[in-house]
Amino acid sequence: MAFVVAAKLDEVPPGRVKTVEIGDEDIALCNVQGEIYAIANVCTHDGGPLGEGYLLGDEIECPRHGARFDVRTGEVKVLPAIMPVPTFQVKVDGNTILVDVG
Repeated sequence: MAFVVAAKLDEVPPGRVKTVEIGDEDIALCNVQGEIYAIANVCTHDGGPLGEGYLLGDEIECPRHGARFDVRTGEVKVLPAIMPVPTFQVKVDGNTILVDVG
């Protein structure tokens, strides 16, 4: 495991998304009722930026065509996407969000 600092917890308030780049990974950090989840910042339907979409509970909606993904698992919830989005393990240490990109 290669956990690295991604952001500060107070940078991602509940119900919000923050995008970060860690090495070659473009990641969307999602705060669902105080729990932080990390997914690839790319819609598997057309490559849209998920971090610019809407966080609806535990699902993120792509701003381009409305595909939705479960931020906890990456699972597709609403078409037109059919492939899941990669997810990353997250740890929170105090006010620091760490993401496993390795």
